[in-house]
Amino acid sequence: MAYRVLINGGEVDFTGELGIIALENCREFGEKLDKEIIKLRQAEGIPTPDSFLIGTNQIRFSNGEGKILINESVRGKDVFLISDVGNYSCTYPLYGHDNRMGPDEHYQDIKRAVSAIGGKAARVNVMMPMLYASRQDRRKGRESLDCAVALQELENLGVKSVITFDVHNTGVINAAMLMSFENIYASYDIVKAFFEDESDVANDKDNLLIISPDVGGMERAIYYSNVIKTDVGMFYKRRDYSTVIDGRNPIVQHEYLGRDVAGKNVMIIDDMIGTGESVAEIVRELKNRNAAKIFVATTFAMFTKGCATFQQLYDEGLLTRLYSTNLTYVPSEIIGTAWFKHVDMSPFAAEIVNCLNTNRSIEPIMDATARLKQLNRPK
Repeated sequence: MAYRVLINGGEVDFTGELGIIALENCREFGEKLDKEIIKLRQAEGIPTPDSFLIGTNQIRFSNGEGKILINESVRGKDVFLISDVGNYSCTYPLYGHDNRMGPDEHYQDIKRAVSAIGGKAARVNVMMPMLYASRQDRRKGRESLDCAVALQELENLGVKSVITFDVHNTGVINAAMLMSFENIYASYDIVKAFFEDESDVANDKDNLLIISPDVGGMERAIYYSNVIKTDVGMFYKRRDYSTVIDGRNPIVQHEYLGRDVAGKNVMIIDDMIGTGESVAEIVRELKNRNAAKIFVATTFAMFTKGCATFQQLYDEGLLTRLYSTNLTYVPSEIIGTAWFKHVDMSPFAAEIVNCLNTNRSIEPIMDATARLKQLNRPK
């Protein structure tokens, strides 16, 4: 139930008492988010409990079926349900074998949790940092449209808002017209980390290029180049459309369009990295063109075939560093490497949740451009 509280001489409207359900695949991020929200509330003088986290039990039966139990009442609460559908470290026993959970199973657990809430909450919000089935967002011929179907399912289950980051195709938001859809970009936090760690490179604009690995990411690269005030280039993927491997047309060659990279530092910008093979080819191509330091920045580094590709690039002196957020699971052995920089998004996510729960506009904190320009001012 919505209510209003007088805090420090001003009124704050709450949709309901805040509750955070962090599923098993997102426990660590959920705990960080909880601590950051408490810091924000304390700074604002808002009375705060020790924790907003709501405990759950995720139960799996030996045949693969499952259920979720919520350990306390959520009646009247403004619930934020957090799930990392890309976390492949979660396992469960299936007919005597350990089975890794995939995106489909994580998504099913989101629906189980919403079902367990049973309409008792004042509002249910789902935070999926990496949107489920976001690469299956457009129909080409007789194929499924998984992302759109999932959003419609959540809307039909009574979910009022979906919060996600750097959606692969923003057009998918049209699938659920009556449900709030917040697409948040990690650009500021990534660029901030880059400026802090590589200040000499970041501030040498004449010798820095932003590169898009494909045509689809060109808008993102142009945005980065505009706020950093440097030039932009692009690779496009020449594919063999007569062949289909693993559901995709294989890349024949990467072609480069843009300013000469010889002697220049380069940052490759992408929304997600799967196997990393495509990015690795681009890194090698840039080195063949005599690029200096090469950096990679991405919102989601999934490493679906492990980290050997990037470790080899680093060992050969081709890759300087890869920047990625903690919005999806990354194995600890990768986080500890010299070539990987983990960018913590929990403070930013906490600002989003805090504003939504107190019925304040998130537009000021969503405007990364203003903050990036401030960050990019000459020293």
